[in-house]
Parts: sequence; structure tokens; C-alpha cells
Amino acid sequence: MKQFFISSLLYMGLCTGLAAQTNDFYDDAESHPLKTTQMMIGGEVEQPGPVSLEGLPLRSVVVKETRFDRKNGSFTGAYRYDGYSLYDILNKVFIKKANEAEFAPIIDLMVEVENDKGEKVVFSWGEVYYPIHRHEILIAVSVARIVPSKTKDLWPLPEESKIVVASDLYTERNISSPTTITVRSHPGKFNVKKGMENPYSADIQVIRKKEKVIILKEIPKDMQVVEFPSVFYGRGRGIHGTTPFRGVLLKDVLKEYVTIDMETLRTGYLVVTGIDGYRGVFTYSELFNRNDQAEFLLICDPEEKDGGAFRLFPAADFFSDRAIKAIKKFVFETPH
Repeated sequence: MKQFFISSLLYMGLCTGLAAQTNDFYDDAESHPLKTTQMMIGGEVEQPGPVSLEGLPLRSVVVKETRFDRKNGSFTGAYRYDGYSLYDILNKVFIKKANEAEFAPIIDLMVEVENDKGEKVVFSWGEVYYPIHRHEILIAVSVARIVPSKTKDLWPLPEESKIVVASDLYTERNISSPTTITVRSHPGKFNVKKGMENPYSADIQVIRKKEKVIILKEIPKDMQVVEFPSVFYGRGRGIHGTTPFRGVLLKDVLKEYVTIDMETLRTGYLVVTGIDGYRGVFTYSELFNRNDQAEFLLICDPEEKDGGAFRLFPAADFFSDRAIKAIKKFVFETPH
């Protein structure tokens, strides 16, 4: 009797198509190819020219696409995108930094992606190559709906290739038909003091539109302090320690000094600079528009004489290179 019952269930499953499904919720709908365009790469690279996707592995991400509307967002559909990661596309590109003689580290690099309509989005080099979860930025070449099992909602299908960012909450950087990829280092002038012993900065200048808006001397007292457990590992020196980091969310400290809109989510970035000239670039979306809660901590310890009073902890990063210490400036920028 038991064997007959199981056989009957299998038969019903075959008749309804359920047996063709797997435990993967994201492969139940048909995949549709997207119209692609030839992409070019340029900027601070040794060999500008056409992008070759030949031999690159096909990656996959799932996205709940939602437009920014200054409230809670405007949902437009849930999809699985398959395509080629920006990580893989840039992997064999030789970088030729314009400021390499002054500042060799790569964490002040940006990647600009533009389409044939003149729309542009910006990524920091760090969010492409440093995160624990890699390959989350794709040039998508096919798409499949993620269809709710009860409502059977069929979201509108895109028709053109697009850049897709799986970690963004509001998907304003998912622009269609990307045609150019440009690598740039931040062009600002910095007072670099290599090998500075015991760097220390008692305050942070917050600069927007080239004007100083505030000097931070301490963490606002009404902000909640959080603790992030950590295995702190550097790309060069390896393990630094496993002590937790305690601080406040950087986005909470800075939110009153920024205007978040579609354009800043696409192209805005923050330059964080230490008193010794060590600096990194972080995009607005990376800081203010995450869907993974992998936040950036601002740590204040006036008693820390080597690297105090302020330092940054990037929880999303595998390596510690962007944990900038002795922070002297936060500068909000957009590309020219």
C-alpha cells in the first residue's frame, strides 16, 4: 500500500510538471537571451580596446529589482541573471595608474560603466575585487523570471543586456546595454607621507562640493554602538588578529551630509583619506544602498596613538586593505 501511495505521488508530479523541478527556486522559469552589444575598455589600462568574453565562466545572480523613489522603493520584478562578472572581465587587464608614482595601492581606483544612452554608473575597485562574496556584479546576457508559486506573477522581461549588481538595495546601477568600461584613479591631490610613524588625527573634515561642512571630533552620543566579530586579514601581511571591532555605522554618521537620489546612487562616491595620504574610494551605493547589511563601521578611539582617533572597518571585505586608519578627511565626489 505504501509503495502504491508513493508511486501515485510520483505519477501526479509527472502529470503536473513538478518532477522536472529541483530544490533550486531560481531555475523554474525559462531563461531568455538578452540582446548584447560590443563593449570597449579604456582609461588607465595598458591596452584599451574591445572586451573579449571568450573563455570567461558564466556566472549567475538573483535580484529583486527596485527603483529608488525616496520612500520605500518601487519594485519592478524578481529575476535570475546569467552573465559575465566584472571581476572576470577586468581580471587580465593590466592597470596603468595615472598616480602610481605617488600612490601605488589600487584602492583609489574606480570603474565607470556607460551605455549607449549616456547613462553612467560607478563602482569602486574595492567592491569589485575585495568583497567576501565575489562575482556579484555581472554583465547579464540572459534572464529568467523568479515566479511566485502562488500568485504566478510574470514580471516584464528585459530585452537588452545590462549590468546587474546583486548587493544593491535599489537597483539604479542596473543600466541596460553597457558599451564602455573605463578604469580611473581618483584625480585629487594629496599630501602623501610614506612610512609615517604612529599616524594620528584627532578629527575628520567632512567636505562636500569642495566646501567643509563639519569637523567631526567625536562620535555623536545618540548613535548605537555595534560590535562586529572579525578575522582581520591583510593582502600583504596576512592575519592581524581576531579581536571584534566596536563602532557606529558610517552611513548613520554621514547621512545628514549627503543627498541620496538616483544619480548619486549611480555615480556618487566618498574618498576616505588618512593623515598620511593613504586613501580609498567607496561608492554611495556601497555605503548607503546595501541589501546584505555588510556595513562599514566608523571606530573612534582617541587613546589609540597609532592609527587613532578614527578608523574604518569594512565588514564586506575579505582583506583589511580598506580599513583606513588615522582618518583626516571624508570627501563626497561625483565623476566629472
